[in-house]
Amino acid sequence: MNLKFRLSLMNFLEFAVWGAYLTCMGNYLGIAGLGTQISWFYALQGIVSIFMPTIMGIVADKYIQPQRLLGLCHLVAGGAMLFCWYMGFSAGFGNELSNKGLFVAMYTLSVAFYMPTLALTNTAAFTILKNNGLDTIKAFPPIRVLGTIGFIITMWFVNCAVWEDGAFFFTLSDNAHKFQYTYMQFFVSGILSLILFLYCFTLPQCKIEKKEAQSFAESIGLNAFKLFKTKKMALFFIFSTLLGMSLQVTNGYAGPFITSFKGSADVLISSSFAANNATLLTSISQVSEAICILMIPFFLRRYGIKIVMLIAMFAWVLRFGFFGTGNPAMPGVILFILSCVVYGVAFDFFNVSGAMFVDQECDTSIKASAQGLFMLMTNGLGATVGTLAAGEIVNHFCKWENGFLVGDWQSCWFIFSAYAFVVAISFALIFHPDKKKKKRNV
Repeated sequence: MNLKFRLSLMNFLEFAVWGAYLTCMGNYLGIAGLGTQISWFYALQGIVSIFMPTIMGIVADKYIQPQRLLGLCHLVAGGAMLFCWYMGFSAGFGNELSNKGLFVAMYTLSVAFYMPTLALTNTAAFTILKNNGLDTIKAFPPIRVLGTIGFIITMWFVNCAVWEDGAFFFTLSDNAHKFQYTYMQFFVSGILSLILFLYCFTLPQCKIEKKEAQSFAESIGLNAFKLFKTKKMALFFIFSTLLGMSLQVTNGYAGPFITSFKGSADVLISSSFAANNATLLTSISQVSEAICILMIPFFLRRYGIKIVMLIAMFAWVLRFGFFGTGNPAMPGVILFILSCVVYGVAFDFFNVSGAMFVDQECDTSIKASAQGLFMLMTNGLGATVGTLAAGEIVNHFCKWENGFLVGDWQSCWFIFSAYAFVVAISFALIFHPDKKKKKRNV
């Protein structure tokens, strides 16, 4: 079997596991009696990202080959996710969970072992490609795009799939128990994790290389913190954290927000396609993401890191602002679609270009540690604080009624948009990469 195809399938399954529940989990949590805790479920992904990728990275470097460790992590993550499904199944459709604490614990265990696999997947792919004499810069992007496609396909599947009265079928109508509103999304994720667990043991070996002795601080990446001694890098990481606060907001609340319109008194809005297919609508964001990945090299060469990062920041302003001004019926749904389109710019121009900037600016000896620091500041600290803060804002303006999170959503989105705007303006005024380095990048 073609090596690139095998690695593409690995990436497809990796992100399909995540796509099954990430953007639609909030709808089920509201039904299960955990609606006010949505922000914590997404913040947990950031909390475990602070330490679990580092721990698993050390294990992969010294003890277990990365492709095998990837499989073992998915075994644990998938098993815990299936336990979440079983708890929902035991409670029944539309019922609150009887043991919410145990459900949270199993979900935490699942994401604690899933989040490190995002890095392990890259490590395994890069190692296998290099071992077979392939250029990672040319070979990896098409492989990684398959991951986004996997994410999209499971979003579509969960949006349309129904298991009711012993029958399985697909529908776009809302007169059935769709997976996006039930515990079945966790079943899909768990099964895919177990499939990937088995598949990982068919991949080529990534033999562990003996490395020079390192201090404990170096082995866990603490030496990367010396980058804060440089004003430019310190400002970059600080703003990365501030912008990282926006990363998980729409993943957690876009679904409940769009679905809340089903409770609207306006028949055109409540019965609209968008209101009844929130997960399908938000999948446009991932389609945009896949396209924007291919645009980044051009924009970086043409405009440099500061302009690219500013584009991402103002894209977040539009992402939130369009949600605040639109609705699921025509013509308001056009603004929802535009919000999903600009998400690709907001996410990729920040995450991917930021990682490239770190790679260019850091010494070879700390490149891996510096990338870990970038992830810690954005997906760890930033995303955790931002998600919890967003949860407080949403819970202040909105409340769960009859299975819908209703209230003053417009104020919530405008607050998020205003925050992103302030960060963007501050970044434009304060962050100034030196001209010599900037000219080298164009």
